[in-house]
Amino acid sequence: MMSVTTLERIESHLPARSIRIDDLAERLSLRPTEIGVFRKIYGLDRLHFDTDLDFFDLLLPAARRALLHLPTDGFVAYVIYAHTVQTVAPPDIDPAQVIKRELGIEGAEAFALNQQACVSSLGAIDLAGTLLRSEAPKGAYALIVTGEQAFSPKIQLIPHSAIMAEGAAACLVTLDGGGDRVRSFVTRTLGQFSAGLLMTNEEIRELGALYAKTLALVISEAIAEAGLRPDDIHLIIPHNVNTITWKQTIKELEIGIDKFFLENIPKVSHCYSSDVFINYTTLLEEKRLVGNGNYVLASVGLGATFGALVVTRKESN
Repeated sequence: MMSVTTLERIESHLPARSIRIDDLAERLSLRPTEIGVFRKIYGLDRLHFDTDLDFFDLLLPAARRALLHLPTDGFVAYVIYAHTVQTVAPPDIDPAQVIKRELGIEGAEAFALNQQACVSSLGAIDLAGTLLRSEAPKGAYALIVTGEQAFSPKIQLIPHSAIMAEGAAACLVTLDGGGDRVRSFVTRTLGQFSAGLLMTNEEIRELGALYAKTLALVISEAIAEAGLRPDDIHLIIPHNVNTITWKQTIKELEIGIDKFFLENIPKVSHCYSSDVFINYTTLLEEKRLVGNGNYVLASVGLGATFGALVVTRKESN
């Protein structure tokens, strides 16, 4: 029987500074009416954003806390930095190597992923399981780190969609551990929209017409591949792109809106690849994750990749 990928610990970290989206109007060249649309239609209100915060001071706190749950007989074989924006640091800095060094992890292979944009965090879980199964010795773990800064208005504003925020997370992964069991992972990439932020208005409209149906299809396929039915799902833990997109997706699914965790959208906005982990930790802190419950982590990345990963929560102590 093939070993099962398990999520042993998920941690997140948000900058202390929280602002209203109105405070970004000048930076993003948004008129008051446009801010109003983002608030009333897209459901955004506040986000964490700190231009004075060092990049690695954003990334490392969650990773350090996740490593506290590494057992004494375990070791980290892989450090995977999953991010959305292609360039997150100067060319002479390799973030994955810096993360590995700052955490004092010896002997691990460190590298980055960003080919699936905001779905890269879920793709990193799938890849970590594959690597651990194919070549790692017993007791090996993978540490996935996410997080990036909105260092330019060009990567902070996604027109007609989202205002990007700052946040980071970390996920400690192993095989056949006591954590949440990964049941399935499904992705679909619509390569005709690979231009991302450089898409034409016509391409944006075309993607908008396909977005909800494609996301709903990927979620449905992930649930079915996990051997479950929609009624078996306790919650869908989504990315925080906006509320209207998710309401459109919900209409395409046989799942009620009460099973979607949308409460963080007006509080933290869209934090690139970190959303699903941030939302997971919010639910964990609020004691809303049920032992043996089934959860879908779902996200969409510019490019355009749609992804959904199904996990079954570990048994309650």
